[in-house]
Amino acid sequence: MTDEITARAGREFHTFDGRVLEIFGSHPKRFHIRNMALHVTPPDRKGRRTIEIVVGSPEAPASQHTWHLSAEEWQQAQGLETLLEAVRAGIASAREHGAP
Repeated sequence: MTDEITARAGREFHTFDGRVLEIFGSHPKRFHIRNMALHVTPPDRKGRRTIEIVVGSPEAPASQHTWHLSAEEWQQAQGLETLLEAVRAGIASAREHGAP
């Protein structure tokens, strides 16, 4: 992947370049696809979703970062779903090619 994908969700700005997910806001964060797992829940009965990033190996996770978005926030987060799908694909590709 050579193109950067960006998305805005509330006060946070997300970028993904195919290897590194960066989240800019009050507490900027960086995650490399070879050292993370990403989980996005389906909407609950009120439309809320949870985004969870687990950092570290699956056997010994180092930390966990969780965001909760209301149905309205999810709908207004232009490009976020596409960005998260690209991150998931990047993680899967890295694992197929021998990354932990």
